[in-house]
Amino acid sequence: MSAFVSAIIVAAGGSTRMGTADSKQFVPLLGQPAILYTLRAFQACALISEVVVVCRAQDMARIEALARENGISKLTAVTEGGDCRAASVQNGILAVSAQAQYFAIHDGARPLITPEEITAVTEAAFETGAATLGTAVTDTIKIADENNVILQTPDRAVLRAVQTPQVFEKELYTFALTDAEDLSIVTDDCSLIENMGGEVQIVEGSRENIKLTTPVDVVLAESILSRRGEA
Repeated sequence: MSAFVSAIIVAAGGSTRMGTADSKQFVPLLGQPAILYTLRAFQACALISEVVVVCRAQDMARIEALARENGISKLTAVTEGGDCRAASVQNGILAVSAQAQYFAIHDGARPLITPEEITAVTEAAFETGAATLGTAVTDTIKIADENNVILQTPDRAVLRAVQTPQVFEKELYTFALTDAEDLSIVTDDCSLIENMGGEVQIVEGSRENIKLTTPVDVVLAESILSRRGEA
């Protein structure tokens, strides 16, 4: 199937847990800004028609320059983030092409995503209307109360750690977005579809598709990139 897929890279978060004054999108990985690895993966994926980056106002010119200097020709817009993640995605949607048929929404702080993984989840969305990357949970998960006392142990066989990109048919996602009662509590885009009774297909992802949150994640990311030969 051929369709116009607009990638929306959400890179508007702060760096509180990373412990840096700079946006974590620019944390160096093997000497290059983390966001550049993300942009390169979407640039290399044949199914992606355009890329829109949503970021903090002070980072906009920097990302535009980074894309220009590194041949990221699919970048069509850089726009400012909103008050919460869902609002940032909304801003990204306002900046995509009128030709857009699908949205591939990705965390800018997941720089280890590969073109192959983007292709797999996008093709699944072509079939189902909504798909996400995810992996089986290997740790035992506990549900605790407000005093940090264990209440329950869910069956990890049915648990999945959801990643991005999360890919949605345009009309389905925009309806789910307008149907949501409180965007401030939305932590991922699949939940918008779930809340309106829709189904999201999980496509097996890679445990290497980590999100940069703390300094430990940087060490791990550089190790993975070195093994891939990205040095």
